Amino acid sequence: MIVRPRPKGIEYFLLLRGSILPNIWRKLAVTIAMAIIVTLMHGSLYHFKIKLTTIPFTLMGLALAIFLGFRNSASYERYWEGRKLWGSLGTANRNLVRQVHMFLRPVEVGNDLENQEMSRLRQKIVYSAIAFAHALRHQLREESWGEDIARLLPAESAATLQRLQNPAAGLLQSVGTDIHYCLQRNWLAAPLAQEMDRSLSQMTEVLGGCERIKNTPIPFSYSVLLHRTVYVYCYLLPFGLIDSIGLLTPVVVGVVAYTFFGLDAIGDEIEEPFGLTPNDLPLTALSYGIEISARELIGDVHLPSMPPPVDFCLQ
Repeated sequence: MIVRPRPKGIEYFLLLRGSILPNIWRKLAVTIAMAIIVTLMHGSLYHFKIKLTTIPFTLMGLALAIFLGFRNSASYERYWEGRKLWGSLGTANRNLVRQVHMFLRPVEVGNDLENQEMSRLRQKIVYSAIAFAHALRHQLREESWGEDIARLLPAESAATLQRLQNPAAGLLQSVGTDIHYCLQRNWLAAPLAQEMDRSLSQMTEVLGGCERIKNTPIPFSYSVLLHRTVYVYCYLLPFGLIDSIGLLTPVVVGVVAYTFFGLDAIGDEIEEPFGLTPNDLPLTALSYGIEISARELIGDVHLPSMPPPVDFCLQ
């Protein structure tokens, strides 16, 4: 995600970081070069004059703009749904950590060994809930586990979860098993255990929603049709403009191509919101934000630092 002060005036035309231009400059350059060649040849190809008016391009451009807008709306809906799911994850995680920390506490008078076991189990549940955010991030980005998860879980548990195809779901199952164990030991009343299970269910819904977005892309044929139409329109446009605007043809073609190629590229980028491109969701920052918030709730003072933006890009 691009995070930077909003530019003013001429700065909009000079900045590159956060612009879609670095992704489309090659095909934009080819389109402008073709427009220059068509202008120099006055729209002729081997002494054969290609006569096109602006009417078909006006009609086609209107339809194409609507088509691009509809496609980008569908892509942004996936992006925004992903952000809402991660916001819901932060809420559910804080609820679960708060419930475990407040309701699963050692008794004032009792067996010290039992109190120690309860304390260890409480910490395990809290850290497993925190690790879920990191595990979900790695799973969505198809990354291998790192130190951010290994430092939160016992080595044996981490090794077991790494062998699973869906380690994030495995973490939720482990937390559910621990809560059930507490219920059996009468460390939790049934209504409190039910509230914790409700938080777990909300986290499961987040996992399922993120998997739905990742595993269900916009239909490929839909994207192919849009890409082909944009290319054909931009490459033929010089032939329709040369007789009416002359030497200004490359300029107008460049502006139109930048708009259409840019909208097409932005739609491609945000269609998959969990990746590592500059305009994707900052899952690393979101997962560390969830961890910091949860650990503050339990009074932990040794907190990790938030990952800073690198070149105005927050991962």
